[in-house]
Amino acid sequence: MKDFYKIYLVSDSTGETLDRIFLAIKAQFPNFLYTNKKYSFVRTEHQIEKILDECEKEEGIIILYTIVDTKLAKFLTNKCKHSNLPCFGILGNLIMNFSKLLNQKATHKPSGQHALDDEYYNRIEAIQFTMSHDDGKMTDDIEKADVVLLGISRTSKTPTSIYLANRGYKTSNIALVKNINLPKQLTENNKNTCIVGLVVDPDRLLDVRKNRMTSLKEKQPSTYINIENIKEEINFSKKLFKKHKWPIIDVTRKSVEETAASVIKIHDILKNKNV
Repeated sequence: MKDFYKIYLVSDSTGETLDRIFLAIKAQFPNFLYTNKKYSFVRTEHQIEKILDECEKEEGIIILYTIVDTKLAKFLTNKCKHSNLPCFGILGNLIMNFSKLLNQKATHKPSGQHALDDEYYNRIEAIQFTMSHDDGKMTDDIEKADVVLLGISRTSKTPTSIYLANRGYKTSNIALVKNINLPKQLTENNKNTCIVGLVVDPDRLLDVRKNRMTSLKEKQPSTYINIENIKEEINFSKKLFKKHKWPIIDVTRKSVEETAASVIKIHDILKNKNV
């Protein structure tokens, strides 16, 4: 029987950073069997003691933490050392090394990355813009978008748009439908607009659409889940993208995060080209 671990993710803030780091770590170990417990806004020794009391009742414990208060972090590591618990700090050494490199003292302020500054409000504005421009709802001011995503139905346009919005990119997405013209702002004088086409493997798209139909409890046959029709839709979209020389991303084997990273790279290349 393979070892089974219980991962304790302890953070003095929302835990978002720790979640992402652990996601990257576990991806490297395909036979890693685990459950995890998350503890957010841990900022006192009493909270840490309560967490460690729980650990005493468990086996196979590994603790990962992001705590910027050096005194509190040391308290946790000393307690874990005394109890012989594996405990790993994610940010401590990195902050210390940056402090030396920059010759600046770190603030050690929890949730510092969540400050209500200009960057935060720009991100909120991007989210509001993206939500109001989902699935072609608004196109009159599409030139204000940082990114425009095009693709036929169920090519991950909306989730990719939302992810990009959370990164601060105002994103509009428009579904491609035969015999329905795209906004003129896209097909005319669009050199400064980052327009990206999304495509997917026909068989993969068929599965996605079938699942969609099942979730909506649709029972009637539809061209929406006809493989030949799907192939025609994909070919139509590819021809359109090539005609206008819009970059294409195949999302078949890409996660939303990977697709968004590719979009951002295309956006940055275009931006630097136009500077």
